[in-house]
Amino acid sequence: MRPRPLTRLGLAAAGCALVSACGSTVPADVRTPTASVAAIPAAKHAASAELLDWPEFGLDPQRSDVSEDATAITDANVAHLRRLTVSLPGTVDSSPIYLHGVSIAGAVRDAIVVTTSYGKTIAIDAGSGQRLWTFTPAGIGAWAGSSQITTASPIADPDRLFVYAASPNGLIHKLSLADGSEDATGAWPVSITRDPTHEKLAAALNINGPDIIAATGGYFGDAPPYQGHVVLIDRSSGRLRAVFNTLCAHRHQLQLPSTCKASDSAILSRGGAVVEPGGGRILIDTGNGPWNGTTNFGDSVLELAFPSLTLRQSFTPTNQEQLSTSDTDLGSSAPVLLGEDRVVLAGKDGILRLLALSRLDGQPPSPARTRAHPLGGELQRLSIPGGGQLFTAPAVWTVPGATGSRRSVRTTMFVADESGTAAYVLRSGRLYRAWENATPGTSPVMAGGLLYVYDPAAGGIYVYRPSSPRPIAKLAGEGGHWNSPIVVDGHVVEPEGNANDHKLTGRLEIFSAG
Repeated sequence: MRPRPLTRLGLAAAGCALVSACGSTVPADVRTPTASVAAIPAAKHAASAELLDWPEFGLDPQRSDVSEDATAITDANVAHLRRLTVSLPGTVDSSPIYLHGVSIAGAVRDAIVVTTSYGKTIAIDAGSGQRLWTFTPAGIGAWAGSSQITTASPIADPDRLFVYAASPNGLIHKLSLADGSEDATGAWPVSITRDPTHEKLAAALNINGPDIIAATGGYFGDAPPYQGHVVLIDRSSGRLRAVFNTLCAHRHQLQLPSTCKASDSAILSRGGAVVEPGGGRILIDTGNGPWNGTTNFGDSVLELAFPSLTLRQSFTPTNQEQLSTSDTDLGSSAPVLLGEDRVVLAGKDGILRLLALSRLDGQPPSPARTRAHPLGGELQRLSIPGGGQLFTAPAVWTVPGATGSRRSVRTTMFVADESGTAAYVLRSGRLYRAWENATPGTSPVMAGGLLYVYDPAAGGIYVYRPSSPRPIAKLAGEGGHWNSPIVVDGHVVEPEGNANDHKLTGRLEIFSAG
């Protein structure tokens, strides 16, 4: 929870652009096998379907951040997009969402929705940049300008009538998309912490069936007491349906942090809870904190049954204690679903750990093992780009073969961090790095056959063809922090700024085709 500052490293030199580590600081026993860029399939440049909505962080509940649907932006026009800079009443240190053709203020509009670090949620017309409505949480004067912030991205209800957003006082709000008014029926708005001054709402919201999934972490500096926990909120009533505490896990309700002897174990990643295909399970991971394999799960990956939020299996590295004491959070980036029974995670130690989803610790889940979860069990360890720290969410592109058989599936993962950007391919259950450069980035997005990576240090968005480390264009902009772009319906949308600067103003860049 105490990330070091991002530094600008510039474009890659030819000597490290493909497969070298570019200054890796990972342990000597970590080996990163390589593959040719030819292992990355050719991207489609035209699609019969159009990508019109981007309803949540990562595009879907699995946080893939990838769509092959057409966006109206191509390699031919991406360098010539119309730029519009929008001033905002706050910093959006997260990702926007986008809904095409929704009714707002009596008219049909294409709307961008963002949440600022102090909890203002704003709807913006994507074409004109006009602010359509602003929701301001009650009591904002008590925390505006302070270190009590949120970096949680909002999410749209599948009915496209409501959006859900977080505020730093620990509440999740249900807002009318038509005018930004708050739904106060049932139990809305919903408090998901009993101490919002210590438990931060950092991770993006998610939806699985009837429920909103939200999580808590801690603030910059790890001031105790707090416990990372995940909650389910019934979208209709606002009722809190289930709670899983990563510390004092035997308690199944919101707890006052001071009543649990253990502290920390934040759910701090951009992606937060990741929903497995089918919706029957979710994955979370945690940051620094104690571990005992029964009730405390710091620096661990946890698979929870849905909707009970009971622990099914877990992974904890053998050096968990060292990670915790050295402030090297395992959970600074969320688990990544690769398919083919593989999940990967990386944190602040510069190591990608590949796991079997069916047996996270190397053994299949069983009721006999629910009382004591062992350490270790990863299948492979590789370095992330430059061996730096990972606070971003990788993008996963899966291309089925012509036959549609499982063996013909081709999976590419794009990772960006404070030291560079890289592409990895999954082959026969193992990861191989296909290319790498030294351009830092936040969470990559692949849409319409192009890869977009925002540089938080120098500002601007680099645009790549998926099979090359050399950008084909750069969209101008200012620097930021954890913000990442969306690419949808003829627009590239990127918030800018750092929530830790505690500013009450911010900017949003909109790049549009046509």
